[in-house]
Amino acid sequence: MFSIFNKKKRARIDLSGLGTDMHSHLLPGIDDGSPDAETSLQLIAGLQELGYRKFITTPHILWDVYKNDAATIGTAYQQLQQALQANNSAIPIRAAAEYFLDEHFDELLQNNIPLLTLHENWVLVEFSFVTTPLNFKEKLFNMQMKGYQPVLAHPERYLYFMSDKRWYDELKNAGCFFQLNILSLTGYYGKASLQLAHYLLNKRFINLLGTDCHHMRHLNTLRSAGDNIMEPIQSLLDSGMLLNPSL
Repeated sequence: MFSIFNKKKRARIDLSGLGTDMHSHLLPGIDDGSPDAETSLQLIAGLQELGYRKFITTPHILWDVYKNDAATIGTAYQQLQQALQANNSAIPIRAAAEYFLDEHFDELLQNNIPLLTLHENWVLVEFSFVTTPLNFKEKLFNMQMKGYQPVLAHPERYLYFMSDKRWYDELKNAGCFFQLNILSLTGYYGKASLQLAHYLLNKRFINLLGTDCHHMRHLNTLRSAGDNIMEPIQSLLDSGMLLNPSL
């Protein structure tokens, strides 16, 4: 006879141990994330319910698609702050950026344009999802020479590394921090990203976790994730290697 008592209880999602979500797209109308302030408020409230107490939101700077800079990001940030105040919310939110390593990024470094940082000198960067990055060591070295600490966004999503995982060792040896998307642990991006996520966790290569939340589908996936995310997150927290709580 079927019994509800035989069903495995789903783990409650509690991300309060992380404290800060350091990768998200919550600024309204600025990239492929939240389209408006109302949606931003809904996403922030939902992430707070999961335990987050602080946000460092990171709109794309990808010059062929999203020509963002400190001014456009600052304007969107002020819109969000006004919406939060009107909603009587005092949740701490800062704005940084997720930089695509393109020619525009090289120009920012060459021209000594200050980059928007996650924390102190930490800068979130991303590669193409399609092709292996060219001259990545040179780009990362140039960042470091300017005094920045590279934080590589979602390394588990660069599926071209699947055939030669030594790329990860190269990146680590080049001084990168690695930021894993929590959604990858749910299988949201596919089986290959899930496998690479666990590979990186087993290698103890992960320094930071982020939601990379863009929209309600992302939030709802996190809400229903259960043990798929809580077990590896707790293991990372217990290891003392995770840097989110220091943000």
